[in-house]
Amino acid sequence: MSGHNKWSKIKNKKAVSDSKKSAIFSKVAKLLYIEAKKAGGDETSPSLRAAIEKARAVNMPRDNIERAIKKAEGEGGENMEQITYEAYGPGGVALIIEALTASRNKAAAEIKHILSENSLSLASPGSALWAFKKDPATNNLEPTTLIKLSPEDSQKLEKLVEELEANEEVQEVFTNAE
Repeated sequence: MSGHNKWSKIKNKKAVSDSKKSAIFSKVAKLLYIEAKKAGGDETSPSLRAAIEKARAVNMPRDNIERAIKKAEGEGGENMEQITYEAYGPGGVALIIEALTASRNKAAAEIKHILSENSLSLASPGSALWAFKKDPATNNLEPTTLIKLSPEDSQKLEKLVEELEANEEVQEVFTNAE
């Protein structure tokens, strides 16, 4: 009866929660890196301040936050870039997928793979962006037109967004679904 003691159960639960926490921390660290690079490491910058607050909201340790900012200032690390992909989802819903990556080709391949598993493909640049406007206060995309989905299409869209957000390269997914 090996593996049926209390420690094994705790160890397995901890492994699951640690892997989820690690995925969230890596996404937030990439965001911190990009914002710190834009701000030149100035922590009083509004965009970097917002990224730090986001990191604190997910209980990211201060050491990790400082490490991500120092990487952006040139103390080692890779060069990250922000990429925006566009696609059309179930029911004709526009999707804007924002990714932070060190490898543009890897990110594109992973996103294309997720979309193809759901019988979708990337759209050409600008073809879905028209359905959104940038909110200056939050720096997020807000839909200008909303599309009502059937319950079936809504479930497909939820599944797709979950798969995209589970990818470590993807930071945000915006849709114009109602």
